[in-house]
Amino acid sequence: MAWLGSIVPLDHLGHYIHWHFILISVSNLIVICLMVATFVAALFLPFPGRSRRKENQ
Repeated sequence: MAWLGSIVPLDHLGHYIHWHFILISVSNLIVICLMVATFVAALFLPFPGRSRRKENQ
């Protein structure tokens, strides 16, 4: 797994987004967006097996 560290060069500064009083790195923004997308998907996607329970009742 040592080769995995060489995929992305880590010897440079990160990229940041500055918007008024908000300063956030691009990588953290991507992680936050993925977490919000997962949460929204969990709210709106049906649970597995939900249709079977309705048919049995």
